[in-house]
Amino acid sequence: MQKPSLNTQLKKSLRGVAHHLDPVVAVSERGITDGIIEETERALSDHELIKIKVFSPDRTIRDAVATALAQATSSIVLQQIGKVAVLYRRNPKANPKLSNIARFLDQRDLGQ
Repeated sequence: MQKPSLNTQLKKSLRGVAHHLDPVVAVSERGITDGIIEETERALSDHELIKIKVFSPDRTIRDAVATALAQATSSIVLQQIGKVAVLYRRNPKANPKLSNIARFLDQRDLGQ
């Protein structure tokens, strides 16, 4: 599966949506396991835009874990700040009640 390419404006908008999210996947110092990949897949399918938290004191390891998890799930890393990374993978069949993108668009359309 080919990774999506996003323009700068869309990346900025998605980072704004992600700002208010809490991490839904936590990666311990043991690293990426099959269970972590499965949970990330499920979260991306449901929410499209998620935060993950990598519990490692080493920045290089945190960057590598986020990149490896994005590769394993065919998603992209939009942003990394400290131990938190934002992953995005578009799902055209996402449930609008679960998708962070759809909920954001609904709120924006309603003027909230």
